[in-house]
Amino acid sequence: MDVFKLHRGSAPLLISLPHDGSAIPDAISARLTDGARSAPDTDWFVSRLYDFARDLGASVLVPTYSRYVVDLNRSSDDVSLYPGQNTTGLCPIVRFSGEPVYREGEQPTPTEIAERVQRYWQPYHQALAGEIERIRSEHGRVLLWEGHSIRAELPFLFEGRLPDFNLGTVGGNSCAPAMQQRIAAVLSEQGDYTWVANGRFKGGYITRHYGDPTRGVDAVQLELAQSTYMDDVAVTYDDDKAAATATMIRKLLAAALAN
Repeated sequence: MDVFKLHRGSAPLLISLPHDGSAIPDAISARLTDGARSAPDTDWFVSRLYDFARDLGASVLVPTYSRYVVDLNRSSDDVSLYPGQNTTGLCPIVRFSGEPVYREGEQPTPTEIAERVQRYWQPYHQALAGEIERIRSEHGRVLLWEGHSIRAELPFLFEGRLPDFNLGTVGGNSCAPAMQQRIAAVLSEQGDYTWVANGRFKGGYITRHYGDPTRGVDAVQLELAQSTYMDDVAVTYDDDKAAATATMIRKLLAAALAN
């Protein structure tokens, strides 16, 4: 299978969905715990939720493989994004629940991790960097929008219930201040969803690494509570919820791209 799929659009907008993939090669799957084989920590259905983006002229980059193979939103040297907090790494050995990913003694070795980086991580990031530069050279700017989702309650990762919309701009450093203000204004003016900017999720490796507003590359991460568009217990898509959430995301994208 291809490592990723890239749809090239015509607008100064690139949507990256690095945790949408759920495939796990058989050789790796055989070493996983029974609970991990279904890739429960997938950002379920985010590519379906963002399907409207093609109508906006967006480029869309979607991986094939699960974060359990390699996490595309972690640095290749596996430096922690959130020092001192529970998190998962480049080739996760623990699930969001705190339970193990691998059977005892079956965790990947440093050599295997390096091989996975070369086979799965590098191609995605080469495509990402290449598309950023293509769009920037054509339009003079690019908005890199990181689409993510996660269960709203995960005691291993955070206390309490996560807000519905979690905006991450690395504390305002990965995009122009005016862009963050426009996005925050849209969220502030609506009353259907709870939200926070730069809370528990401030932006992962992709947002931090590629966001450079001085070069015309604005990067924004949106971490959604999965309950905004699906049943996060049954792991099923909810068309009505998703339609309303997609409408809100469209408004955020329009605000972000406004001159």
